[in-house]
Amino acid sequence: MYVRRNIHWAIIFKFAWLNVLIFTIWASVVVFGYHYFDHAGKDISIPFLPLSTIGIAVAFYIGFKNNASYDRFWEARKIWGGIVNYSRTWGNHVKSFITDYKNQGPDGAAINTIHQKLIYRHIAWLNGLRHRLRQPSAFSLKYAKSVSAFKAGSAERKHWDEEVGSYLDKDEYANLIERKNTPTQLIRQQGEDLKDLHKRGLVDDFRHMEMMRILEEFYNLQGKCERIKNTPFPRQYAYFSKVFTLIFIFLLPFGMVGEFAKMGHDMIWLTVPFCVLIAWIFSTMEIVGDNSEDPFENFINDVPMTALCRTIEIVLREMLGETDLPDKIKPVNDILY
Repeated sequence: MYVRRNIHWAIIFKFAWLNVLIFTIWASVVVFGYHYFDHAGKDISIPFLPLSTIGIAVAFYIGFKNNASYDRFWEARKIWGGIVNYSRTWGNHVKSFITDYKNQGPDGAAINTIHQKLIYRHIAWLNGLRHRLRQPSAFSLKYAKSVSAFKAGSAERKHWDEEVGSYLDKDEYANLIERKNTPTQLIRQQGEDLKDLHKRGLVDDFRHMEMMRILEEFYNLQGKCERIKNTPFPRQYAYFSKVFTLIFIFLLPFGMVGEFAKMGHDMIWLTVPFCVLIAWIFSTMEIVGDNSEDPFENFINDVPMTALCRTIEIVLREMLGETDLPDKIKPVNDILY
């Protein structure tokens, strides 16, 4: 997620330079053509009124697409806000509900070990969900060079080992990493541990039901993330938005050159800068929508899941009484990942 108040011109240039170059060349070609055919007694310009009508229609279409794209991003951010809140609740329940209330024998150190196991497994679930959501899909804007996220020795597998496996028992991690949906199985294992703690008398009936409700909410939040991830932005909106924008940009110089020619033949060269400006505005609006439609792809405008996971981890480990805590994730080149 880009966190700088004003977008740096270097980023604007990175996204715009090629388009501006193409627009300049195309507008210049049309002006040269108009100049040549005008001396030959032919007019290749088109009336500006139908062109302006097309421009208005394209602007409305792009605006609709961008609103829909932003809705996907904002829904994803609200879901992760829910994950943050329920994670705090989970940590509080683990610390407050799991106790030797029947005085059956487990000492404080044993109870603390149980607390740590459940909270660390939740941190593993957070990181596992984040990595799963960032795996490329068939309709992602950009494809990964390798679709094998768990291939031994791959960079993706190393991230899983470091950020998921380090919070779990080795045997548990070795079993879970081979599953199709590791985060789902992590929550399932939390439920199994709660069932065992209930049998041992460390969680009473009411508290057991309340903690299972929190696990259900984690499943709901995970499912909402997967729905956004696995449901592509309607291609008819994304595709035709690009097509209509290109058509408008293609016709734009033919409409503007005739208007500037009315001011004098030498004024036709003003067509180039004005066409480039208008074309850049329309293409930028179209690109903004493209870069917002998939909020989990680790692009510049996506949900900062890495930073959110680290924030939750710090809070939960503080609940355990730990003092050797990791630092918060800081923006890199004004981008918070």
